[in-house]
Amino acid sequence: MSKKPSYKLTRWKIVGIVVLSLLIVLVAVAAFGIGFLKRAVVDYRWQHDFSTRDPSFFGSAHAMADPLPLEGNSVQLLHNGDQIFPAMLEAIHSAKASVNFEAFLFYSDGVGAQFRDALCERARAGVRVRVLLDGIGSGSKFSDVDEKTLRNAGCSFSYYHPTHSWRVDKLNRRTHRRILIVDGKVGFTGSVGFADPWSGHAESPEHWRDIHVRLEGPIVAKLQGAFQQHWVRGTGETISGMSEFPPLPPAGKLRTQLIASHSFSISPISLVQAVAFASAEKTIFITNAYCTPSHNQVKLLTEAAKRGVDVRILVPGPHNDQPMTKAAGRSAYGELLTGGVKIYEYAPTMIHTKTMVVDGLFTVIGSSNFDSRSAQINEELDITIYDEGFGGEMDAVFRQDLERANPYRLEDFQKRPFRERVTEWAVAPLSPLL
Repeated sequence: MSKKPSYKLTRWKIVGIVVLSLLIVLVAVAAFGIGFLKRAVVDYRWQHDFSTRDPSFFGSAHAMADPLPLEGNSVQLLHNGDQIFPAMLEAIHSAKASVNFEAFLFYSDGVGAQFRDALCERARAGVRVRVLLDGIGSGSKFSDVDEKTLRNAGCSFSYYHPTHSWRVDKLNRRTHRRILIVDGKVGFTGSVGFADPWSGHAESPEHWRDIHVRLEGPIVAKLQGAFQQHWVRGTGETISGMSEFPPLPPAGKLRTQLIASHSFSISPISLVQAVAFASAEKTIFITNAYCTPSHNQVKLLTEAAKRGVDVRILVPGPHNDQPMTKAAGRSAYGELLTGGVKIYEYAPTMIHTKTMVVDGLFTVIGSSNFDSRSAQINEELDITIYDEGFGGEMDAVFRQDLERANPYRLEDFQKRPFRERVTEWAVAPLSPLL
């Protein structure tokens, strides 16, 4: 006589069911934290009702940040590690009261050691030094020894959203900002990483192309405020006093503004880009290391091209540190190229620049990639400059970089290898997170 199967829940079956249920809950929580806790991005489909020269342009573009331009600033362009790092190190060495430093990527290598030593030297001299690094961008290649060295020298040190946090949503929301403020008077920002690939002058594949800016004037107080937003989250400490927020008389003639993204808000940089694209009358020049435009951005750019605007996008070519991101962005090339947008690939080395200049008048420089992660997830920081002289300088920089790039044409897209098509299909579901 056959034995009937037992349907009783044994202790081990119960344990298995509980463990499986917990795993399902954890996966669901992780998926929610990683995939759904994002900033809102409104499809800003602005009509071409006014130009970049219209008095309403600046306020309209910055409505999600600060619609009033800051007058009286100086903005100095710094190209590649040969210019960027000496200028920043000189500023640190000159500090008399405070140094506030925030970075996404800081490695324990030759470049990192220079900044570690400079920060430690100032801290030992009695300067208040604060260092805030991203827990993922700097985590794996920034050593515990260097952290201990900074702390022992007297630097205040913290990670933004440490990797040991139980909050999955925080793990996904990184600070992608680059900030240095010295004595509350001189600031630096842009897209450079503090690591050896950024050394040199983009003269070989081992030395990347990038741009940073040195700032003086009222905009530095805005930069200091952006640093405090993250510092207080990481440490609970606010910063104040004359050494942090001194009076800032005019240092130049440039009108500028700061665009800082925040969690659980509406993306401010997306509005800036949309209004600029819709307002353009002559040129839109975009350089970005990680270019995965949204459907809305593709439409705005192609509409600009159809009304006669010269729209050009410069992206990395054969030297690219994020091939998956490149594959995700390449899926938009067909519609862009068909719509009249010109695409170029930088040839000599990895180009890490994140800039935009419209009509030779309106410039955006900062940390934001041209993708969904920067718009919706990462904490970014960009500077806008509204000035024809500076815009002309940026136009010249773009054209110089274009001389070292190869055009990517519609026929290149149509004849791309099968493996590229498969990669594009495979990474498409992940593109918002890349």
